[in-house]
Amino acid sequence: MASVVFFRAVNVGGHQRFQTSVLAKQLADFGVVNIGAAGTFVVRKNVSQATLRAEILRRLAFKPELMICPARDVIALKRDDPFQDAPDETKDLRHYVTIMTKHPERSLPCPSKNPPATSGRSNSSPSPAASPSASGAAKPSASSTPTPSS
Repeated sequence: MASVVFFRAVNVGGHQRFQTSVLAKQLADFGVVNIGAAGTFVVRKNVSQATLRAEILRRLAFKPELMICPARDVIALKRDDPFQDAPDETKDLRHYVTIMTKHPERSLPCPSKNPPATSGRSNSSPSPAASPSASGAAKPSASSTPTPSS
């Protein structure tokens, strides 16, 4: 099945650096496309997660955390429009999606609701997570969280 691959903590502050366009070219046999965000790829061909993970790791000089989601789950997230009833984004409120590498230790509500900010800063609760499905693939979920004021 087609997939979306998310890298965690790469190309940030000189840590775990690599050229995403070069990796996409190296993985061309899998139909890999770098979608422009640092460490986010669409994989168009049907390839197992184990094979895809092994091929990515074989080509890098470090071992990054990878979240591989079935493309249908990412498409469903967009189609279901999880922010349709949320307030519009502002300078103090951003909508976001979090993908996690493992189940959280306790269930988190989704979408999360945060208490109003006090003293000019938001009190952010833990973000809801994409929880791995039975197949081990991460499933994306969405949240709206106040952005801390400067």
